[in-house]
Amino acid sequence: MTYSMLLSRRDFLRAAAAASAAGLSRTLQAAGPRGRKPSIGLQLYAVRGEFARDVPGALQTVARIGYQGVEFWGYGGEPKVFRDYAAEDLRKLLDKTGLKCCGMHLQLRAIQGDRLQRTVRVNQLLGNRRLIVAAAEAYMRSEKKIAELAALLNETAARLRPRGMRIGYHAHPFDFRKIGDACAWELLFRQTRPEVMMQMDVGNCLAGGGDPIAMLKEFPGRTPTIHLKEHEEKTFDSPYYREVFRLCETICGTRWYIVEMGGPGGNGFDVPRQAFRKLRALGKTSASAR
Repeated sequence: MTYSMLLSRRDFLRAAAAASAAGLSRTLQAAGPRGRKPSIGLQLYAVRGEFARDVPGALQTVARIGYQGVEFWGYGGEPKVFRDYAAEDLRKLLDKTGLKCCGMHLQLRAIQGDRLQRTVRVNQLLGNRRLIVAAAEAYMRSEKKIAELAALLNETAARLRPRGMRIGYHAHPFDFRKIGDACAWELLFRQTRPEVMMQMDVGNCLAGGGDPIAMLKEFPGRTPTIHLKEHEEKTFDSPYYREVFRLCETICGTRWYIVEMGGPGGNGFDVPRQAFRKLRALGKTSASAR
């Protein structure tokens, strides 16, 4: 029997709304002090073609560009993180290049059943504390399914807390479909506890007709990592992104700006290199990665 089956929807919403101020305070404290510049990482999906051809070489190039961390993608709770690479192998490569693991995108199954234990172990070896469900479109179509997903994330957050880890959910365009008077994203995060991370993806949110700025304001302190992706006229040096950066560096407690912009098929490093240079020109580079 699932957790969501034990509670009526009304009881679940009431329980979520009653998350204590102490819990939110802990979340904000964990996010870090205001005014500290976030570090800059790269979601490796942006260079997936290069990564597939040469894992050590790709990581070396990412580090040479200036990125301080990387976020892995597609993990489903298996013994190996990527092809024949176990967590121990990847950790050696990260240490050699000076890169940090700033997050991991998970398939939903990676946190279900017995796979969660392996997922925790893999991320401990990588030195990563932030586990992000990459997408759950099948759950984001109705209030009932969203409540089930929220219950799973809340339960997982409680199981991860003693290990010093957090669970989160990443934004895709479909997360901003309207269901009644709110979008699916709002319904999800109104029902999750404050420690459940809201990994906004600015470009994906805009592509789905959502409002990233409104979401950052509605859920302060819940975005320790955010995906940066230019969208039409909303480039990194635009007034729109200026406001995104301001919120991240004040009320959101953001520790990592994670770029997810790459060439077709994740081939080449020109796009991630140009993105990093833009952020550096805007003064967004940080001296230390956390």
